[in-house]
Amino acid sequence: MTLPRVVVSRAVLPGTGTERLAEHVDLVRPTHQNRPEPAELQRLAEGATALLCLGNDTVDEALLDAAGDTLQAVSLASMGLDGVDTAAAGQRGVVVTNTPGVLAETTADLAFALILLARRRLVSASDSLRAGDWQLFRMADYLGLDVHGATLGLIGYGQIGRAVARRASGFGMRIIHHDAYATNSDELSTAVDFEPLLRTADIVSLHIPLTPETQHLIGADQLALMRPTATLINTSRGGVVDEDALLAALADGTIHSAGLDVFETEPLGQRASKFAGADRLVTLPHIGSATEATRAAMVDLAVDNILDVVLGNPARTPIAGGPAVPKQRSLS
Repeated sequence: MTLPRVVVSRAVLPGTGTERLAEHVDLVRPTHQNRPEPAELQRLAEGATALLCLGNDTVDEALLDAAGDTLQAVSLASMGLDGVDTAAAGQRGVVVTNTPGVLAETTADLAFALILLARRRLVSASDSLRAGDWQLFRMADYLGLDVHGATLGLIGYGQIGRAVARRASGFGMRIIHHDAYATNSDELSTAVDFEPLLRTADIVSLHIPLTPETQHLIGADQLALMRPTATLINTSRGGVVDEDALLAALADGTIHSAGLDVFETEPLGQRASKFAGADRLVTLPHIGSATEATRAAMVDLAVDNILDVVLGNPARTPIAGGPAVPKQRSLS
């Protein structure tokens, strides 16, 4: 019997999930450590039953067509879906899955770390120490703003937003949120409209997907509504924030500080110099879910989705609005 051909878009992934997958399928992956170029991934995908991709892979019509009629599933080891043409996949009867439920707590830890780093200006203080500039104790040096007792505004109140809210409650923070799908208040957070949140919050933290509607949701006009003592945190997707508008707002004091784990174009490479001069900006290389246990759990769930589909069962975590079971195809 011919084993299903499954393509993994990276040579090495955390944990043992891909080894478990290889026990049941013909596993194909790149022979190098880099992200494959689209043409290479298309060649690997020819005749595949399933693709295991990362959030920064582009799963478009070209890749789906390259895989052909045998393709049953695209399984993302990622929460974000913005790299996938879900409509094209749906038209082909291809199941698209992601990894909800396994990375919320870890990403919330990182979001709260960014709040502390940016608000208290901890990176600047550490850099000053390492440079040998701390020669004298002066009470006016390294002053930041309090986190405890501040008002936290969450834009997006799903799994990650709620996990951040739980952490904020331990700091005695007042929590408000805006989410089109979570319009009610609860024991942690008060639901408010978008502009009042921007005007009121000391810290605005973003937890929404990147869609045409959320592209540059935070731009110059929105930043102008925020307090001059406010902090903006983004651990969602880089395109939600207009980066040029944010840098301008930091430079002219429109807002106090910001923390970014995500960027409009990733990875940054030499483009990191664009952010180098922003004193009140903390930047991290998209590491919201980057712990050993969480990244391994993401791969495990992506593998489980593939195994379910190739065995003819419903996928565990199909995206909303798409098929849970693919169209029946011959694997011979």
